[in-house]
Amino acid sequence: MKHSRLLRNIHLGIKTLMLHTLRSLLTMLGVVFGVGSVIAMLAVGEGASREALAQIRKLGSHNIIIDTAKPSDDSSNSSQRIRLSIYGLKYEDTLRIAECIPSIRRTVPVKLIRKEGRLGTKTLALRLVGTTPDWFDLVKRPLLAGRELSADDMERRANVAVLTEHGARRLLATDAIIGNVVRIGGNAFIVIGIVKSDGGNAGGMQTPDQDADAYVPLTTARERFGDVFQQRTDGSTIRELVELHQIIAEAASIDDVEPAAAAIETMLAHFNRKKSYRLHVPLALLRQAQATKRNFNIVLGSIASISLLVGGIGIMNIMLASVTERTREIGIRRAIGAKRRQIVAQFLIETVVLSMTGGAIGVCVGVTIPWIITRTAGMPTLVTPVSVAVSLGVSMLVGMVFGIYPAVRAARLDPIEALRHE
Repeated sequence: MKHSRLLRNIHLGIKTLMLHTLRSLLTMLGVVFGVGSVIAMLAVGEGASREALAQIRKLGSHNIIIDTAKPSDDSSNSSQRIRLSIYGLKYEDTLRIAECIPSIRRTVPVKLIRKEGRLGTKTLALRLVGTTPDWFDLVKRPLLAGRELSADDMERRANVAVLTEHGARRLLATDAIIGNVVRIGGNAFIVIGIVKSDGGNAGGMQTPDQDADAYVPLTTARERFGDVFQQRTDGSTIRELVELHQIIAEAASIDDVEPAAAAIETMLAHFNRKKSYRLHVPLALLRQAQATKRNFNIVLGSIASISLLVGGIGIMNIMLASVTERTREIGIRRAIGAKRRQIVAQFLIETVVLSMTGGAIGVCVGVTIPWIITRTAGMPTLVTPVSVAVSLGVSMLVGMVFGIYPAVRAARLDPIEALRHE
């Protein structure tokens, strides 16, 4: 009985709203834009934060990354035409971290060298990454073809290289990839594998995984290219002695990451007086990014909710006008036995139908906008079911909250005075 009465009231509410189609559509616009903006803004924020979090996660939540940083006050031998600048991480630092900090499971040294890769007539600016086989375990990258570096490659100081996908396609687009010989800085390297490219910096960190990297054994890089790099500027020659550009340390567990990072910071500060390094903890950056994401979503949701508030005020205004227009109708219903709660229910159903219809249209708008943004601007967006459900729920709540006063006002009308209304 109650179920059929509710359906009848819903049908009556829809029928009443259809009598004033244009007015109903204009009234819904506030809810449409409110729900659409909530979903669209949260989708943009979610997409951006997910991408940032994914980049940080790829660095490894158990990892601690130490980068070489050139001191700003480095002016050694500045009066000479040929200057030698000595700074950065050393091979001994890798051993100290592994041996002196028990919570560190293993360390991976990294040397970065800019060289030109050449295959026949094709040339490409490469970043040579001298490292150990453990790098591929600590920083996960899908292996697309061939194999990774091995311990045997390290021992033999083999001239072998693993290319990133981008560099492989540029140099070897029309040739067989694995087994081809690429000349890097005057030395011939056999391509033994291809890994997926994952360019860009994550959290401001220098990551040895740019668009065109060539991974070679660290022992090979040191023997073939040495530790001294030369650069000419303003009539003088700057020579830099940098043994390592990065060290990645893996903690035994998540709980050990931050204490181990503090211990590494203390140890490096003792041995590296110039403080020519920067220490990054992806786990800390991940937590910070997650907290920023939550705050960002709250701010975006709050801003977009203002549109819903405006839409709710518009619904209340129209429903108050509807009460005035339908005063005589209300009087007739009361005169033939309708109770106040039935009048309240009728007007509440009309406002909820109005707001829910606007909410449904707003969901369509909110889903379409991120799709357009992704297609046109290339920005990552993500519409989550939670944002859609919350937006619909809030739109229904707006209809109920802002419809209560007009409904109660209609129910409190005196039947006799209502019948006299013209």
